[in-house]
Amino acid sequence: MAQRAIVEDARSQSQQKPVRPVDLVHLTKQCLGDEHLELEVLRLFDTTLSTYFGRLKLATAFDDLAINLHSIKGAAAGVGAWGVSDLAAGLEKDLRAGRPLTPERIADLSIAVEEVRDFIARMLVTQEA
Repeated sequence: MAQRAIVEDARSQSQQKPVRPVDLVHLTKQCLGDEHLELEVLRLFDTTLSTYFGRLKLATAFDDLAINLHSIKGAAAGVGAWGVSDLAAGLEKDLRAGRPLTPERIADLSIAVEEVRDFIARMLVTQEA
């Protein structure tokens, strides 16, 4: 009974913490603690994300959809944008299984992409000030 209460308390506490769109601990590890490199990686990721998501929205052929989703998934995982990576992975899996990509799921990915891009923009402005 006590263990259950501890687990439920831990769940409620973890649900209350805001989750950043980019896992900064992961990014720091990837960049070996170099803050300037972290900012440059975020700038590059922002451009990459914008490019591939723009291409995804225009894609109609299977190969175009697959390559753009795969690129988004990999780039997002590299910097720790787990929400974007997970959504792109789910869409990629559905596509490969022959299931259609619904507008709602693309919209979900779009929202996650915008959250990450806004987060990056705020980080870059904060660091430049």
